[in-house]
Amino acid sequence: MIDSVLLALFLPCIGMSAVFIVYMCLLWYATTHHRPPTHAQPVKPVPDKGLSPLELDKLPKITGKELVHATECAVCLDEIENDQPARLVPGCNHAFHLQCADTWLSNHPLCPVCRAKLDPQIFTSQSPC
Repeated sequence: MIDSVLLALFLPCIGMSAVFIVYMCLLWYATTHHRPPTHAQPVKPVPDKGLSPLELDKLPKITGKELVHATECAVCLDEIENDQPARLVPGCNHAFHLQCADTWLSNHPLCPVCRAKLDPQIFTSQSPC
């Protein structure tokens, strides 16, 4: 009777321990035998370089009171106050704090909200304000 109780209690523990040991061995094997991919292209495409200071100056600048809707800056998540300068992304018309937009766009040539790529024609057809 006692043997069957001990067997019923410890047999599942032994089985779970065996599964855990096999799992740990598989993890160890996967981390130590990792092979780099054989193709030359990275899996995730490398983003283009951001905008230059001259290109940033060509983008429209407005103030918070000129915004019709969406007065929250998607970069820092703070409200764009009426007296604060803001940057408007051409094409999608998303607005951000001037400093937040310039920091983002100097690293990524994309709108932080919709990921629309900024058209290079914007920088050749407009003159700085």
